[in-house]
Amino acid sequence: MKAVILAGGLGMRLRPFTQAIPKPLLPIGEQSLMELQIRNLARDGFEEIFISTNYKAEYVEHFVGDGVRMGARVTFSKETTPLGTCGPLSLLRTELTEPFILMNGDILTTIDYEKFYQFGLDQDAEFTIATKKIRTPLNFGSVRAEGNRIIQMEEKPDLVIEVVAGIYFMRPALLRYVPDGEYYGINQLIDRLLSEKRQVGRYEMSEYWLDIGQIDDYSQAEDAYEKYFRGEKVGSATE
Repeated sequence: MKAVILAGGLGMRLRPFTQAIPKPLLPIGEQSLMELQIRNLARDGFEEIFISTNYKAEYVEHFVGDGVRMGARVTFSKETTPLGTCGPLSLLRTELTEPFILMNGDILTTIDYEKFYQFGLDQDAEFTIATKKIRTPLNFGSVRAEGNRIIQMEEKPDLVIEVVAGIYFMRPALLRYVPDGEYYGINQLIDRLLSEKRQVGRYEMSEYWLDIGQIDDYSQAEDAYEKYFRGEKVGSATE
């Protein structure tokens, strides 16, 4: 099985940390974020992993190497110009000849990648999105009204939303939509598939998941390492 990790972002919201090193190499506990991703993919049977780089690409390539010490065979694909969250696949057309997983390089998760991959294979769809329900505290009282009368009030309820988890199952036929050498986002691909009334699969994950986009998220990631990612706990947690 094959997977592609997008690791070319600038990590602007994590500065000043990412001024020194690229976001995928930020230390999480005793490992880097990218090490955790590669090791967990390898654990779940993904033997061939492609890493799309841009910002500080040489740091990533030097640190990861051929991936053998993490249990997988790693190949790098370097953008010369930013290609977005889907455009980098245009550089890997000849390699991605079977279904694969595409994922963002800033995701910390205990998802069972093999289970997700098999789910995608079983769907009558070329594209399946992993989703996650998250709770966000609402700092205001919520009211329900009929006309000018309030009939129910809930004090500061949690807002539950289902978000795109940044992990996708894709069949090679989808590469026909990806232009060569142009910026192309995963949202553009999804919008096109939906506009053409094509089926897009949904896989609601229950495992731990965190998008490390801001400084506060990074602090959460360090706490999560002790709870979910140390030793035998790796990959076993649900949330």
